[in-house]
Amino acid sequence: MKTIIRAFFRTLRTVLGPVMLIKERLTQPTGVVREAATQARVDQQCQNLALYQFSTCPFCIKVRQEMRRLSLPIEKRDAQHDTTHRNALLQGTGATQVPCLQITEADGQTRWLKDSGAIVAYLRERFA
Repeated sequence: MKTIIRAFFRTLRTVLGPVMLIKERLTQPTGVVREAATQARVDQQCQNLALYQFSTCPFCIKVRQEMRRLSLPIEKRDAQHDTTHRNALLQGTGATQVPCLQITEADGQTRWLKDSGAIVAYLRERFA
């Protein structure tokens, strides 16, 4: 029974995944335009951030859309197909739940922020 359920959801993801990616491309928000010096500071701050995500996860799409809206060049790490990133996520948080934002503080401490709503709120508070 478990294999039938897994096969059903795998098939569903295979069919809906490309549709979700096309919708994401067609509905890309316009990014915020900042002065060059301000954008350079934002780019520098984003080097300490990494988003662990799956390409077709609707919650990950929500976070990526917000990143585009705020013009944030945050590194995206594929935790679905890249075992290195998946293991780093598992080691850092104890789970492979995505989206998850890795925040490296100035003192070298690493924080993990789970939940798309919390990530979007953090990005808006810090960069809007």
